[in-house]
Amino acid sequence: MGSSRLPAKVMLPLIGEPILTRVMRRTGRAETLDEVVVATTTLPEDDAIVSLALAEGWPVDRGSETDLLGRYLGAARAHDAEVVVRITSDCPLIDPDVIDRVVAAFRAANVDYASNTLEPRTYPNGLDIEVIRREALERAGREDDDPAWREHATPYIYRHPELFRLLRVSAEDGGHPEQRWSVDTPEDYELVRRIYDALGRDDFTWLEAFSVVDAHPDWAAINRDVLQKTVPP
Repeated sequence: MGSSRLPAKVMLPLIGEPILTRVMRRTGRAETLDEVVVATTTLPEDDAIVSLALAEGWPVDRGSETDLLGRYLGAARAHDAEVVVRITSDCPLIDPDVIDRVVAAFRAANVDYASNTLEPRTYPNGLDIEVIRREALERAGREDDDPAWREHATPYIYRHPELFRLLRVSAEDGGHPEQRWSVDTPEDYELVRRIYDALGRDDFTWLEAFSVVDAHPDWAAINRDVLQKTVPP
């Protein structure tokens, strides 16, 4: 709820339901996941997220606002997860088929970490998926002493290829990495809202979403100048 550029963004509506609800429902359609858990903070302002989770019947765990690595570890331990699939709550166009594709690649390669976000990116920003072996998270939790890295959960893992087995998963059709579909600013929200309004449902694929954007070339300008937050070196 405490987003600096768009406060309470996860509660903004997309065709009548909060962004968080759209993320949870779309993520829940992935066939490779055993459980979808909301990992939020202990801040009083995030009581609203807990209330929504309880009303919807979603498992919810609470942890540090700034130590996201610790928060993920807490949720993984609470639910005895051997593998954690990280989906951020500002990605309401997340595609369950892409989740399954990254998880399948992770399993086939027997790695510690697989993602479609490793450079060079091929998927749009907003379809971000990280699959992390629990042992890798535990090691990062013990060894990562950089608060700026811990705030982003996984940099210690993907920036230490000498310690962890990494796998980059690319889009089969080349993808559209120029697209920005995550929601971190009012401009981002306006674009995603238009996509949802045009499709009128939440069970579309990412390629259907791209077809809508492609049919409206002027929409690309809505959030073209938004700068993505980066992890400190």
